[in-house]
Amino acid sequence: MNFKLRTTNILLFFLLVTIFTQAQEKNQDWANLKRYQKENEAILKLPFDKNRVVFMGNSITQGWIKANPEFFSANPYLCRGISGQTTPQMLIRFRQDVIALKPKVVVILAGTNDIAGNTGPSTLEMIMDNLASMAEIAVANGIHPILCSVLPAYDYPWRKGQEPHVKIPQLNVMIKEYAKKKKITYVDYFSVMADERNGLIAAYTNDGVHCTPEGYAVMEKMIVPEINKLLKKKVKYR
Repeated sequence: MNFKLRTTNILLFFLLVTIFTQAQEKNQDWANLKRYQKENEAILKLPFDKNRVVFMGNSITQGWIKANPEFFSANPYLCRGISGQTTPQMLIRFRQDVIALKPKVVVILAGTNDIAGNTGPSTLEMIMDNLASMAEIAVANGIHPILCSVLPAYDYPWRKGQEPHVKIPQLNVMIKEYAKKKKITYVDYFSVMADERNGLIAAYTNDGVHCTPEGYAVMEKMIVPEINKLLKKKVKYR
């Protein structure tokens, strides 16, 4: 092997090592714990709000504050949605992004990305276990959880063929039954927002998964009364 070829191979090796190392560092924060750390620190420096509410979720929750920022700014509501996240990722950051903020209510809307397989294959039972764990951690810390039905989706544009129009209704039955058993508030967005194919009604979405402002308006009308009911209740779980 001549000197020039050897030098080229050595440089290529170090380039690949550098790329691999950077990729590993990027993927170390699998649950994206850094996403809201600064916002959380700022919140904890403010006077305590006994009516604080945290919205935990994925891109549907994240998109909510973009579609209607006044919904959050006019209320003691905190958005803690991260695009693409699945329930195991949310469970990892639940203490940091929910419990540490000491809300009175947490609104949990999650599960669709698990069905899409964003972080690998998940059974409906696995998804339900993670949702139950979040709810139970909330209860153990004196926080009222609200479990929301997964929104309708006929198919996922980024991962076709996962049959969410079949699996989401099945998961929602599990969430509803769990909430009833545990006497936890359940909000059924699905029944109001689904079309005849178990997809989102056209006016409520641009891509079949994420909501338009009209879709969020429907959700707001449903969730606010349930939040207000819980804000009037004493914390009974401790």
